[in-house]
Amino acid sequence: MTDIESMSMTDADGATDVTATTTAATPAARLEPGQIAPDFTLTAVEPDGAEATVTLSELTTAGRKVILYFYPAAMTPGCTTEACDFRDNMARLGSLGYTVLGVSKDPVAKLQRFRERDDLSFPLLSDPDLAVHKRYAAYGEKKLYGKTHVGVLRSTFAIAADGRIELARYNVRAKGHVESLLKRLG
Repeated sequence: MTDIESMSMTDADGATDVTATTTAATPAARLEPGQIAPDFTLTAVEPDGAEATVTLSELTTAGRKVILYFYPAAMTPGCTTEACDFRDNMARLGSLGYTVLGVSKDPVAKLQRFRERDDLSFPLLSDPDLAVHKRYAAYGEKKLYGKTHVGVLRSTFAIAADGRIELARYNVRAKGHVESLLKRLG
């Protein structure tokens, strides 16, 4: 068996940014730049409140780049901070050609309330069985108050129009994350 070697760095917002990895027969648990982003279809709450189905490959086939971010729970303080930060930077992200998609395990009804309460201007996707979270390694062990728990790992992926991951960030901090992301992408 060959070892898995990876280089990563932590930036100002505390995110682990996977920058290069060499793998052998055993695939890495986390996704990395250059890999094809796992496709998915999820129910979404659109900015106008309508329910729709979003399929990643349909967006990328249409030539769109995607910022896909996973957050633990709608309407919690950290997740609200992060969502509002994305909302407030939609013009800047749009100027770089990105469509933002937020993913949580929350049911559609809760996502509707979150969208309404915070006037969110991008689709919120519901992944109640955590299948997409797990495909993106955005669910697993994490430390919380010194104890190990299993849960959603706040993670963000920039996906190019060809469906390849441009940037993979795990364990990001809610505050300041979007600004850090913009610096890397812009």
